[in-house]
Amino acid sequence: MDTAYEFATQLAEQTGHMLLERFDFRGTAADLKNDNSLVTAADMASDRMLTDAIHREYPDDEIISEETDTYLGNVDAGVWIIDPIDGTTNFSLGLHIWGISIAYVRNGAAQVAALYFPVLDELYSAKRDGGAYLNGTPIHVKPPAKNQPAAFFTCCTRTHRFYNVSVPYKTRIYGAAAYDMCLVARGAAVIGFQATTKIWDIAGGWLILEEAGGVVELLSGQPPFPLQTNTEYKQVNYPTLLAASPELSDKGRRWITTRPTS
Repeated sequence: MDTAYEFATQLAEQTGHMLLERFDFRGTAADLKNDNSLVTAADMASDRMLTDAIHREYPDDEIISEETDTYLGNVDAGVWIIDPIDGTTNFSLGLHIWGISIAYVRNGAAQVAALYFPVLDELYSAKRDGGAYLNGTPIHVKPPAKNQPAAFFTCCTRTHRFYNVSVPYKTRIYGAAAYDMCLVARGAAVIGFQATTKIWDIAGGWLILEEAGGVVELLSGQPPFPLQTNTEYKQVNYPTLLAASPELSDKGRRWITTRPTS
């Protein structure tokens, strides 16, 4: 997996540097897609750069991407799951928390992950059974400690719309699901929740958080791995719970409950 790891980390950084040239702190024009999510010309440029590079280096592998209609067919091949811009709304508004997510899946699980947030110059990476890193330095989760009275709960904007939440920590909403996963992995947040993420939002961060010693679980539904043949992943949501420990994950299931529909 060393070759795939080097390829993914270099590609994430190269794509991030390209996107920095398109990023404007004054904001960028964006359009609404059919699902009411935003897309920019930068999203499409990033998608082309990522998919072209993967096709050149790994021509037999599959790609699942946010910006292209991709179905999983050959389960014997490797699968690259990419998010060309995690945090498109932030990007379009000139905010600095956005990045690229790349995950390489083989044998039913993510084996390599590279997530790069260019404005912050933060590269998160992981290899299965090889640990998680921020700019080459190992990172680990940090459950709440007595000598640190402050603790963060990070979530998406839809969390409070669809769920009753009683998490006893300060809430922070950053607008980028993959970044939230990295925040728990590096110990800046102790618990997090993403209500309606897609597989490209969580595939890379899932491995990062696991390799940092954390827990990633779905609050409900079928787990994303192993991947399912002939699935249109744009139609599948993953309500994802992030935690710094199994104990916090168990508590999270009590603190975050689905609102009854009227």
